[in-house]
Amino acid sequence: MVRLKKLKKIRLHREGTHTLTVGFFLLLIINAGLYVGIDCKIPFYITAAASLIVYGITVNFFRCPIRLFGKDTEKIVVAPADGKIVVVEEVQENEYFHDRRIMVSIFMSLVNVHANWYPVDGVVKQVSHQNGKFMKAWLPKASTDNERSTIIIETPEGTEIMARQIAGAMARRIVTYAEPGEECYIDEHMGFIKFGSRVDVFLPLGTEICVKLGQLTTGNQTVIAKLK
Repeated sequence: MVRLKKLKKIRLHREGTHTLTVGFFLLLIINAGLYVGIDCKIPFYITAAASLIVYGITVNFFRCPIRLFGKDTEKIVVAPADGKIVVVEEVQENEYFHDRRIMVSIFMSLVNVHANWYPVDGVVKQVSHQNGKFMKAWLPKASTDNERSTIIIETPEGTEIMARQIAGAMARRIVTYAEPGEECYIDEHMGFIKFGSRVDVFLPLGTEICVKLGQLTTGNQTVIAKLK
């Protein structure tokens, strides 16, 4: 299916509304207290500057750019997240497929957009959540040992792929919007992960991989693979 031209708009994600509101008033109260004379050895201008930097980083984290793929999506797999390719390898997937798959993993740092997009057009067949550890997201065992949400999508051609949202050392909340039975499209949000995390995509053997280790990706824009 062909998309309309790309939109270059940025807004804040709704998942950040509570965090940003509470954070704003908390920093405001702290700085107001320091300004009116609470005894503190640190100069007020330093705490004010530090507060602005911290709040700015938090606002940056909850960026939510409006993106449209803008090209034919047939048999195309796009990056579900902004970040860096940390794994491209053949693995044994034992949670759903129970066979060999090509795993492409994208690590999201604190400076990346943390909204997640669907990697393919199709129908959501299954959604599950598994509790687990909070190891560093780039470690190999994070894919199977960390807390994670797993989404199985069947493309219009009948190919099943798996997208897995993985919590990291700082990520303590995975939000998944996918619901079984719903149609999904590349331009839609699949979910959101708060603070440093990773998304894995499991593809059938024989899939043409279009990215390499260490490559930077843009969610809903970078083509990571082409299905047979």
